[in-house]
Amino acid sequence: MSKQPVIILVDPQMGENIGMVARAMLNCGLTELRVVRPRDGWPSQPARDNAAGADIVIDGVKLYDTTQDAVADLQRVYATTGRPRGMVTRVVTPRHAAGELREEIGRDVNCGILFGGERSGLVNDDVALADAVISVPLNPDFKSLNLAQAVLLVAYEWLISVDDTPPTQLEANENPPASMAELDNFMSRLGAGLDEGRFFKSPEMRPVTLRNIRNLFQRAELTEQDVRTLHGIIKALRNAGPQG
Repeated sequence: MSKQPVIILVDPQMGENIGMVARAMLNCGLTELRVVRPRDGWPSQPARDNAAGADIVIDGVKLYDTTQDAVADLQRVYATTGRPRGMVTRVVTPRHAAGELREEIGRDVNCGILFGGERSGLVNDDVALADAVISVPLNPDFKSLNLAQAVLLVAYEWLISVDDTPPTQLEANENPPASMAELDNFMSRLGAGLDEGRFFKSPEMRPVTLRNIRNLFQRAELTEQDVRTLHGIIKALRNAGPQG
C-alpha cells in the first residue's frame, strides 16, 4: 500500500456525494478510496461528474460487501462520528489523528479511516472495528456536516501535519522584492528632498526620523516596482514646485 491512509465510505447513498468526497480527497493528496455497499451502485457517472477531475480517485475505487472486508488488510482503523455511542473507546481530534497516522504509516502500518452514510453515519458494529474514534470539535449546538465536508476536515489535517507553507508571504506577481541597495538609494533621494523642503525641525532629529521612515518602508515589503513608483512620486513632487 502507499504511504497514505485509505478512506472508506460505508453505505454512501448518492453517487454525487462519493464524487465530492473524491474531490476533497485529491485536494489533500489522498487517492485510495474504498466504498462499502453504495446504494446507487457502481460505477457511477454522477460520482465522476461531481469529482471535478479527481478521476484518479474514481478510477481506483474498490468495492466491498461488508465493512469487515474493507478493513481486513488494515492494521490501524479510525472511525469518524459526531455523536456519543455509549461505548468505551478512545476519542481523538482530526489533528491528533493525523499525527498518529503519520507516525504509524511511517512505520509501514496500513491505516484507514471509516466514514458513515449521509443519513445516520456509522453503526456501532462499524465503530467497534476501529482502534479509535475521530470526533471533530464543532459548535456543540450544531454539528451537522455533509459527507464530503467530514472527509475534507480529516484529510486536510493529514495534509497540513507535514506542510511547511509560510503562514504569510508576499504575492509579488513575479515582481521581485526590492534589494537593500535599491532601498538605500531611494532613502538617500528622499532624505535630500526632505532637506530641501526643510522637513526636519533640527539636524539632531534627522537620523532618527529617517530611520523611522525606512522602517515604515521595510515593513511594507517593497518590490522593485514599488521603489520605482516612489522615485516617480518624488520626481513629480519636485517638478510641481511650490504652490501658492
